[in-house]
Parts: sequence; structure tokens; C-alpha cells
Amino acid sequence: MTDLLQWGSDHVVVCDAEGPSIDTPRAATDLIGDAMFAGASVLAVPAARFGPAFFQLRSGLAGEIAQKAVNYRLKLAVIGDISEHLAASNALRDWVREANRGREIWFEPSLDSLAARLGGRAG
Repeated sequence: MTDLLQWGSDHVVVCDAEGPSIDTPRAATDLIGDAMFAGASVLAVPAARFGPAFFQLRSGLAGEIAQKAVNYRLKLAVIGDISEHLAASNALRDWVREANRGREIWFEPSLDSLAARLGGRAG
């Protein structure tokens, strides 16, 4: 984790793009625990940190990670360009669209767009 920011009423942990891959439920649990310990209400993770299985819904990894975040009352934001993954999967495209309508899991192209969603300013 690199930064704990406040955007609107949310405390946001912004993870470093260069960190370890989040490719197992255990890796996600560790990251969620770190965010909770820091007092975050939102965990912003670069899309590049997630392994390929996260974007293949049939693996169940994305659903498991999303459920862990929700169980801990932590909002999860996946940050970055995922257009390649969306082009390869109608199911993922549908899930991302539905998630972005909700209040707990979001896919945002940039930290600026996440900040705007939360009522704050990035940078």
C-alpha cells in the first residue's frame, strides 16, 4: 500500500502498481486486512495487480475477492484499463456493468474517476 487518502467521506487505500500479484483468495484477504487495519473504507487496486484468473469469471476468484471485501464492509475499486478482458468475455462485461451501478465494487479507468465517484479530488 502506498497512500491513505480521504475523498469525500471515504478513507481510500491506494495500492502501489508494483506490488505482488493478487491471484489467490489468501493474497486478497491479506490486502483487505491491511486496508482495514489502516482504517480504510475503500481499497483501490490497480487492475494489473490481479492475475488473469480474476478476469475469468468461471475461476470464481473475482467473486470470492468481491465477497470478502463486502463481508468486511470495504468497497473495492479495480483501477485501470481492462478493455482487453472485457472484449474477451461477455460475462465479465455484464458483471462490470452491474458492479459499477452498485455501491461496493467498482471498475474505474483511473484514480481521478474514482475520486470523482467518491466526491473528492485525486492528486
